[in-house]
This record gives sequence, C-alpha cells and structure tokens, in this order.
Amino acid sequence: MSNSFFHMSNEGIIHKMCIGVDIGGSHISCLGVDLDERSVILDTLSRVSVDHDEAAEVIFNAWASAISATLQLVDQTVAGIGIAIPGPFNYRQGVSRMEHKFRSLKGIDIPLHLTRHLNTPGLKIRFLNDAVAFAVGEAWIGAGKEASRIVAITLGTGFGSAYAEDGIPVISRSDVAPEGCFWHLPYRDGIADEYFSTRWFTRRYAEETGVNVSGVKEIADRSDRDQRAQRMFEEFGDNLGGFLVPWLKKFDADLLIIGGNIAHSLPLFEQSMKSKFTLGGLDIEVKLSELMEHAAMVGAARLFDPLFWDNYKDADQPL
Repeated sequence: MSNSFFHMSNEGIIHKMCIGVDIGGSHISCLGVDLDERSVILDTLSRVSVDHDEAAEVIFNAWASAISATLQLVDQTVAGIGIAIPGPFNYRQGVSRMEHKFRSLKGIDIPLHLTRHLNTPGLKIRFLNDAVAFAVGEAWIGAGKEASRIVAITLGTGFGSAYAEDGIPVISRSDVAPEGCFWHLPYRDGIADEYFSTRWFTRRYAEETGVNVSGVKEIADRSDRDQRAQRMFEEFGDNLGGFLVPWLKKFDADLLIIGGNIAHSLPLFEQSMKSKFTLGGLDIEVKLSELMEHAAMVGAARLFDPLFWDNYKDADQPL
C-alpha cells in the first residue's frame, strides 16, 4: 500500500506507540500504530483465528498470542492497547454483555484476565465499539481526515454504522439515530440489518435464481453476464440510498464513508444509491474506506491519543 499512513517500522526512531486490536467472531487482528506520526506499522500485523463459541480460556490464550506477537514486533514501550469489539458491551469497564457471541466471556472483567495472560500488569487497555472504531480511524487518518461531519457504514455480515464530528463519535444527540447507529432501525418488513448485509444478497439471489451462493463476491463476479445480479445491486443501492437520506440530512453530514466486504462492489450499486440521494435533495460526498480492514484497529489505537481521549472519555458510549 502506498498511502502515507502505512509504513514499515523505522529502527532507532522512538515514537509514542499503541497497539490497535480488532476482535471479530472468528479472529483477532493487531497492529502497531504510531500516534505521533499518525501511521500504521504494517510489519507489526498479527492475526489469530479463534471461534467466539470457544471457552474463555481458549479465547484469552488466542487474544494474548496475537497481542504478544505485535508487542514483540513493535519492540518498544507502548502507551496501551486499544480494542475494537462489537456490543452489547460495557466499554468503560471492559465487560461483555453479549449473548449471541462470546457467551463464555459474559460478565468477565476482560482487562484483568487479558493482562494476566499477557503477563503485563499495569498495561492500560481501553475499548471501543467496532463500528465506532471504524469511523474514528477513517476520520483520523483515512477517507474522512478532511471532513468535519461524517457518517461511516460497514456493509458485510452485518450493517455497521457510526457518526463522527471533528473526529469524535456522536452517540446520543437529537440529530443522530437512536443509539448512534442504524442496524436496529425498522425497515420494510424487518430491521435495517436484514436488508443491508450479506444475508439480503444471498437470500435475494436464491429467490431470483434458485441458486445458493456463498457471498456477495460470487454474485458480483456474475454481474457482467447475469442481468439478475446487476439488478440486485441496483435494488440494493436504491434501498440503501432511500434509507440513508433522512439520517444523513438530519445530521447534515458532509461525507459518507463505506467499508466492509460489500464495499468492494460499490461500483455496482453506487449510481442507484446516489440517484436516491439526488431525489431526496441530498448533496453529499461518498468515499470508499481508505483503511479498510485496518480502520477499526487505527480507531481503537486512537483511544491513547491524549487529544482524542480528553474529548471522548466522558462522552456517551454505545450500548
């Protein structure tokens, strides 16, 4: 990657470093982030696969393995570990409230157990919602670094979303959606998450063709020769644009950032989405995520940027 915020480590140069962590249902990824240079150190990346249904001890061992590997590659004292993780979660205390994932961790003091597995007493650990971390990372050094009011969405296995104003997340305010996100909002015969995720594509394609596919990429790969696949992306863009218009207008957003696996197919649904924006009287710039899979790690690492932390530490948190 040629972007200036990605670089390899510079031996002998000491900057304020942090470890950014992204935890998903099947993996943990970690990176060193240079807080002074606002850059990601690519050669410190580590990733370990672990299923969220495993026992707590297995999960903590996997997490500690990945974090330890990155700590060793950074090879200098770090300000702390910032962790992006889905909810429901008590982000201030570091206690999971999830029942659909990581059931073995529910109610456990994660910082206490994780520092024991890392053998790093006193190392600070802070937590951020994964969708919020994506927005924070992009607003800081990614696609949103020149924008003031952004809405960031991730389209993949679920529908992630977050607001940020001048780089700081906005969770509870009259101009944002309830809980500062969209996934749970009513839409058509269900909720938004059912329509703006991989599940909608695979279900809709099976309805149209009788063919079961593994994911959105498989449908996208057929779109140049399959008009039904083309129409499906157009329908998706039409639905997404119509859904977003009132929320983007209410927040007076000047930028929409799109990430997640489905974002790789943006050219197939961007036009129909933007047509809905135009019909709704919305003039907004749309950008593809620049940090992509690194964004949440960058956003979580920023929890140890003093300027950010001073503005965010007492703010409302996602549920």
